[in-house]
Amino acid sequence: MIILPDHFLLSVKCDSNGPLIAPELYVLGDSLVDSGNNNFLPTLAKANFLPYGVNFARGPTGRFTNGRTVVDFIAEFLGLPLTLPYLSLQGLEQAKQQGLNYASGSCGILHETGKYIGKCLSLAEQVNLLQLTIEFELPKFNLSTEKLSNYLSRSIFVVSIGSNDYINNFLQPIYNTRIRYSSRSFAQHLVTIFSIQLQRIYQLGARKFVVFEIGPIGCIPSITRNIKHVGQCVENINQLALQFNDQLSTMLKNLTSKLPDSEFILGRVYGLAYDAIKNPTTYGLQDTSNPCCITWANGTSACIPNLVPCQDTDKHYFWDGFHLTEAVYKVVGERCINDSSICTPKSIEQLVKV
Repeated sequence: MIILPDHFLLSVKCDSNGPLIAPELYVLGDSLVDSGNNNFLPTLAKANFLPYGVNFARGPTGRFTNGRTVVDFIAEFLGLPLTLPYLSLQGLEQAKQQGLNYASGSCGILHETGKYIGKCLSLAEQVNLLQLTIEFELPKFNLSTEKLSNYLSRSIFVVSIGSNDYINNFLQPIYNTRIRYSSRSFAQHLVTIFSIQLQRIYQLGARKFVVFEIGPIGCIPSITRNIKHVGQCVENINQLALQFNDQLSTMLKNLTSKLPDSEFILGRVYGLAYDAIKNPTTYGLQDTSNPCCITWANGTSACIPNLVPCQDTDKHYFWDGFHLTEAVYKVVGERCINDSSICTPKSIEQLVKV
């Protein structure tokens, strides 16, 4: 049995203008927002050991960073508990006080993405689990149809996915994706499938969405240390992300106009993340090229278990060969919460009041 939160009918955080009300936070995506689902899957993509979680109050949880992720900062702002991984909910009493997170490291929008690393939950599989929650578990609280609809329409659904469809698919020689698609047609293929899954979530009752762009993947150590290039980043790889992001923006605008009462917020994180890499001192950072932890394969992979990471974790941009530090997630989270030019056309603070 999946145990769902006692508090889901009303969670309130107050500011100077009155209460911010969001019954719950639902999270779908990849390792950038995974809170531990991969702990329960047979995969090499795991982060349930030190030094992951070295700066997190609970220690290693399966988050692919040293501390909190961007959705953790969003949850804290909304006055909600940090989301537990969906796959951990079998019989865990503490799940009564937590949100729900379906994200899975190494996976992506496409079903086949990342599967060579081991089992992970593609976006469609995550939406399937969300559907089980909404159609079979939430009704056990004896909610009327109207109350359930109201709860879902006021909840926030955060989705952060797509980078693995490039890192663990398009750029991998074991796939023939680059033979079958040009970079632009691949981006369109991803966005078309992404749109279908977002519409599925809408049909389940969601109305408020925050969907993040792909960041500058051409700047991550696993790319910069494996591909010859000039400058700090591999800019032709960054162009892949920009092509996807352009089409994602158009798709979200179309969905907002097409689906009644919907709010699809775009998290414009690419520009913010790229600027932080190029101008680190503006964001309190120093090193935006090297992973903070000691990793396998010369800084291009995951952290080696139990080795001591760098001392100034809050000064580093990258935690391992793929992922960001809590310091960067905090910048992204706070800007998305408060700045409608980063999360647009509404900030999360504005969205939750709608």
